[in-house]
Amino acid sequence: MDRIGRPLLFAALALTLVAGAFAAWAGWSWYGAAHDDTAAYATARDDALEAGEQAVQNLNTLDHKDLAHGLDLWESSTTGELHSQLAGGRSAFEKQVREARTVSTAKVLDGALTELDERAGRARVMVALRVTVTASGGKSSQKDSRMLGELTRTDGHWKLSALGQAPVGDSATTD
Repeated sequence: MDRIGRPLLFAALALTLVAGAFAAWAGWSWYGAAHDDTAAYATARDDALEAGEQAVQNLNTLDHKDLAHGLDLWESSTTGELHSQLAGGRSAFEKQVREARTVSTAKVLDGALTELDERAGRARVMVALRVTVTASGGKSSQKDSRMLGELTRTDGHWKLSALGQAPVGDSATTD
């Protein structure tokens, strides 16, 4: 080998070793990230939050012209005691809404999962939403509210098992 060939051979060999080491590191990192419990937990958290926001929106949206569909959506979004309450009071509530002839629509402004126990299949969510109620005369009013919900995983899906208003008040005190 001549003087130029030997250094090029060593440079090529060194470059090959560096590339091989980088490929091994990248593969190991990818495998570790793909099998990390943190990623699975983040996915479960996102799924629970999305389901909670949607369920709270569903329970604050109802159109007297499509009442059966709206109430079916309420029932399909809930489980446990909340589901039993909604199903048990359905006919009386249906009569009230038909007489009032109102349309309510909800828009989620923001939401957060405040607790997640993936193993037990339980979660808590806080959702800020704007509810617009339109009366039969066409006059509408808007109200912003914060709701606290409890979610239970049933058959692989998150559903609301409890829902209530979040306390609102001034937390600042003056002396």
